[in-house]
Amino acid sequence: MALASPWLSLSDLSNIYGISAIHCERALQQNGWRDRHGRPTPGAIEAGAATTTGFRQNSRTALWNAEVCKQYLEKTGYKPISKNVQIEQWTKLLEALYEGSPSINATAEQMAKDLPVELISAVNAQLAIRGCKFRVLTSTKTCNCKASISQ
Repeated sequence: MALASPWLSLSDLSNIYGISAIHCERALQQNGWRDRHGRPTPGAIEAGAATTTGFRQNSRTALWNAEVCKQYLEKTGYKPISKNVQIEQWTKLLEALYEGSPSINATAEQMAKDLPVELISAVNAQLAIRGCKFRVLTSTKTCNCKASISQ
């Protein structure tokens, strides 16, 4: 999978492997690259695995080097998921959330904000094939439910 930028957010890094950001945080912490407050450690910065921007090295402003982290994560057993699998998973998730469930608090609109931009058109195409009326707008990465429901 080609990466547009060598520096990724924790969420974007975890998406490559089909794991949650929390799971990715734990893996990086086990390697000594994150401290208990979620900030990159000096060892991570020295290894080129992380960089921070902003005030007081806030964990929310940390970016992770895709290649350095990839080497560590794959050495410990993680495998990148294919783009086709990502598209299928996102399609099924958004379709299920759009249909709704009393036991799920998240909405399709909320989850669509985390959909990687490069997958939006493919996921929208799959949603259409499956007959789901939910769509993600490419320009704002938000739901366009009303426009796609009225026909």
